[in-house]
Amino acid sequence: MDRLKLSRIDEELESSEVASLCFLCRDVVNRKRLEGITDAKKLFLRLEEKGLLENDLFLYHLLQTISRTDLLNLLETDSRRPEETDANPMLSEYRVMLYKVYEDMTQENLDKMKFLLSDQLGRRQTETCNTALDVFAEMEKKDLLSNTKLQELHTVLLQLDQQLALMIRHYMERLTQPPQIRVSHVSMDYQRVTNPSIDVSISESQSPYGEMSVCSDAEPNTESSSHPDHTDYYALIHKPRGLCVVINNEDFLGSVLGKRKGTQEDVEALRTVFSRLGFTVLVHNNLTAEAMRQELQKLGSRNFLDEDALVVCVLSHGELECVFGSDEQKVFIKELTRPFTSCGAPTLAGKPKLFFIQACQGSGYQRGAVPCPPMPKQEQVVRESLEEDAGPVNGETVPWEADFLLGMATVPECKSFRNVFTGSIYIQQLCSQLMRSAESSEKDDILTVLTRVNREVGKGDYLNFKQMPQPKYTLTKKLVLKYV
Repeated sequence: MDRLKLSRIDEELESSEVASLCFLCRDVVNRKRLEGITDAKKLFLRLEEKGLLENDLFLYHLLQTISRTDLLNLLETDSRRPEETDANPMLSEYRVMLYKVYEDMTQENLDKMKFLLSDQLGRRQTETCNTALDVFAEMEKKDLLSNTKLQELHTVLLQLDQQLALMIRHYMERLTQPPQIRVSHVSMDYQRVTNPSIDVSISESQSPYGEMSVCSDAEPNTESSSHPDHTDYYALIHKPRGLCVVINNEDFLGSVLGKRKGTQEDVEALRTVFSRLGFTVLVHNNLTAEAMRQELQKLGSRNFLDEDALVVCVLSHGELECVFGSDEQKVFIKELTRPFTSCGAPTLAGKPKLFFIQACQGSGYQRGAVPCPPMPKQEQVVRESLEEDAGPVNGETVPWEADFLLGMATVPECKSFRNVFTGSIYIQQLCSQLMRSAESSEKDDILTVLTRVNREVGKGDYLNFKQMPQPKYTLTKKLVLKYV
């Protein structure tokens, strides 16, 4: 971030406001690194060390929380849409809640609170506390207060101010709510489908190099090793078509990952689109990492004989090759797909398995560049034959890893963006393009749809940065999704 901009913000902040900012940053910067900071310039250096000033978003939230909206015009974020990333960390709801208690506390109540806590904190410590934030910091040192331990503070506030106590109570209630499972059964439309078999995916069996031979060191095999299939499309003939499972992690139990505002908009968009596409939609809210693994393992053991496809959508925070459970523990992407290989889920063998992951895959940001002018057409290189030195191939009838599609919101090591009011950029565009394809008379397959998603998401600017989704697939046929 521009140092001149930071210097101007520093000049406008009072010492009490700097102290408030330091308190709000205690979950993302080590407490000892914050000790003794009296001016914002030193705090900004600490935030830079953590990579939190790579763009204006974190500082924007800090200034917004302490009600210094007059300084937001110095930040580029102020004129942009309210977008966030699904990378950590952000301001914790716990610290913002404590700051609101501090803002609403009178001097009289502060003195009473210090008196009531003097035995537990020590008289000398309480006497040095000039604000409620100082008291909260001392309580944390004594292990009397944390994001999951608020009963002591609540008890004290009940004796001072019912409204302040209610703020703590509301936070505690949200914290102790068990993960909810919302189930929505599809309301099926039984209007006749004139050609139900034309509903399905893209083939990888056709060579990207045109006419060519592919063989191992055994005799060339002219017969397909898969189930007999005389069409290029996955068959979608059942009602319902299959399951669409949405794992939606919005609230996180720790202090590092922030609430994913706007994610419910993604849930409703996915519910609407996949219901109309003929899927039974199941929504699981706020699952821990272990609960995610167990739910997917249970799903993998299900009988899918009367269903044609599986869709799994995971909406959460993430890092490279993983997403986070609501307990802020990692679940690796390969753990999401492993229960559904043709070995683990034989009734899904030969059927499309679609995974859409809305989460960051790192802390980096993508920049844009102006394309170079077209170059003269280069001579196309055509490979006449391919061989492998692995010896005879005696594989499974359906390869274990076949028929998967993994749609990632972003490329590895980069962040994805989410509008706190309208939902994530990727999921909203995905749903929009799926609807466009479903309503079209063209037989656009899922890879054509995802290419459009790439193009439309790539056009945008998000907090002055770019985002590029990334599909990966082992589909063996075309998948065309139409409304039923």
